[in-house]
Amino acid sequence: MSDLYTNISKAIIAGDMEGVVDLIKLALEQDLGAGDILHQGMIPAMEKVGELFEAGEFYVPEMLVSARAMQRGLDNLRPLLQSSGVESAGNVVVGTVQGDLHDIGKNLVALMLEGAGYEIIDLGTDVSPEAFLSAINELPTCLVALSALLTTTMPSMETIIKAIEEAGVRDRVKIMVGGAPVTQEYAEGIGADGFAADASQAVKLAKSFGL
Repeated sequence: MSDLYTNISKAIIAGDMEGVVDLIKLALEQDLGAGDILHQGMIPAMEKVGELFEAGEFYVPEMLVSARAMQRGLDNLRPLLQSSGVESAGNVVVGTVQGDLHDIGKNLVALMLEGAGYEIIDLGTDVSPEAFLSAINELPTCLVALSALLTTTMPSMETIIKAIEEAGVRDRVKIMVGGAPVTQEYAEGIGADGFAADASQAVKLAKSFGL
């Protein structure tokens, strides 16, 4: 494997945004493919970040710094990935549910999933069932990631899932839920396909769905 892939990974893990951009530029100048840079340099870096988090060596601030470095690199690489026809791992519609304005956890999940190769449709905060349905209807299949930080807004998750069922599109989406007050039991009770306690688990769960 090219040393450049390793160095790109190290820069992402370290949260060195400018270093990531410079290394990607150098890799492209050496005719390394955009897809190879993504799959051999960038995605492995975020997998390592997830491992460090689960091992207790990284915390949320470190994950955010690494994820933002990854995003900066993707911003520079994305046009080339699209023009070269590199396929994403799948589509993820993510949002904080209606009534809830918290976005740090949601943003970290979105960044980590993007770092794993997914195409992210971030609807933001205080997202209505109608807005989720509108995004879902634009896609053939997708993963829907619902976030809530308040116990008072958790029922909105069930409302959104019911709206998806009633719209007749439940069979082509997978739904994961998360947020500080959310539990596995609650996820099962409202009909979600999975629960992730943190961004690292969200990536693993998304991959397990095989969309």
